[in-house]
Amino acid sequence: MSFLKKDYREIITKAICGKGRKFTQESHTVNPSHRPSSILGCWVINHLYHAKKKSADTVEVNGSYEINIWYSYNDNTKTEVVTERVTYCDVVPLAVKDENCLDDDFDVIAKVLQQPNCLECKIDKKGNKITVEIEREFVVQVIGETKLRVKVDPNWEAGAEEDEDDEIWHDHVTDDELEDVDVDFVKQKD
Repeated sequence: MSFLKKDYREIITKAICGKGRKFTQESHTVNPSHRPSSILGCWVINHLYHAKKKSADTVEVNGSYEINIWYSYNDNTKTEVVTERVTYCDVVPLAVKDENCLDDDFDVIAKVLQQPNCLECKIDKKGNKITVEIEREFVVQVIGETKLRVKVDPNWEAGAEEDEDDEIWHDHVTDDELEDVDVDFVKQKD
């Protein structure tokens, strides 16, 4: 059976035109106000980011977060928390690309798979700085306009009444039928 062009319609819609994922490990150096004796804890908070399409093959995720390090100094007799805001730029390659997008006006959605997290926090070899190893992971989606071609049912007429088979889906329970429902149909065991 062959189909004519009149049997098809073209629909313009928004669709995912690209996908990518990137895992990053990065080291940061923090300069505390005192020479640290030991690290008591490290955590990452206040993560902010935004993403934009950078090229046909990449999305750029720019962001920042705060590294908080609780450390002791003065031969472990005093403690302090040092906070430092760091920025980053992750270039995420698009592993899946649809070349059929109609324009260059894209929306980008970036989702965090792994929030920035401290893997290791240690005093450097010279003893006056702290090195923090951080991990993070993103997945990105590029959304753009694309064209779909769909087959039209040649027997369907605009404004035609519903088929009799479609009425099955429109059945409703009447008030009389509801009165006949036995609400105590599940009996409790004695």
